[in-house]
Amino acid sequence: MSIIKIIVSFLSGLIGSMGFGGGGILIIYLVIFADTPQIKSQGINLAFFVPCAIISTIIYTVKKQIKYKEIFPVILGGIAGAIPAGFMLNLIKTEYLSKIFAVFLICMGISSLIKLKKSK
Repeated sequence: MSIIKIIVSFLSGLIGSMGFGGGGILIIYLVIFADTPQIKSQGINLAFFVPCAIISTIIYTVKKQIKYKEIFPVILGGIAGAIPAGFMLNLIKTEYLSKIFAVFLICMGISSLIKLKKSK
């Protein structure tokens, strides 16, 4: 395994465990630099973040930063959205997935910049 893969994996896990969307870094790396198809990159990302999420959840629980009663509806909504999305991936062409992901990242970046400007 190359040192670049180790660094990208470490940064993705670090940023993802803080709740900042480390999957974006991992998917961008896999698609652009590792020449991995978008759909495969998304699957790798999901498998990568299961252990990271478990460890992060344990740490946040010990620090009493998770209010399980409040997040239960969010968990149910996420599961409800993940089920049809999993089936829809087989219907969407890879080049469209890449474009949808790019638009999503651009929108998130613009949203972050707007919120940052408002907070100042």
